[in-house]
Amino acid sequence: MKWFLATALFFALVSCSTYSDENLNSFDQEITHHLDSLGVDMKRMENGLYYKILDEGDGERTIQYKDQITFYYTGSFLDGNAFQVIGEDEPLTYKVKELIIGWQDALMLLKEHGAIEIIIPPQLGYADENTTMIPSNTILKYELHVTEVE
Repeated sequence: MKWFLATALFFALVSCSTYSDENLNSFDQEITHHLDSLGVDMKRMENGLYYKILDEGDGERTIQYKDQITFYYTGSFLDGNAFQVIGEDEPLTYKVKELIIGWQDALMLLKEHGAIEIIIPPQLGYADENTTMIPSNTILKYELHVTEVE
């Protein structure tokens, strides 16, 4: 499973998909409709990432692009079905710069021991890559928990 994540993250970083304004607006409308239907309030970054900080964390500084972090998470589709759960008992360790753009942006809002819920449009995630767990052009939800920052 960890090998799959590393492979998927690599392909996401090297993919060069571009989307039209119409595509980007469609993704954004789907996300806002989803949030409205649940009555959930999340902030939106200019690039289309939606987030809600669950716990800012208690470290001395916010996470930086060059940092290595240890974290666990749950990844799901907008319909609520989880496609991957990495538990607290088997966290992953990566440099922030090795992760998908949506995760990079979200993690740099936190400190050590922070937690965040995010919704990532395809252009900030796996784009048009088709992985074994995630279809191409899929909007994804994650709840990320950072346990360590180096």
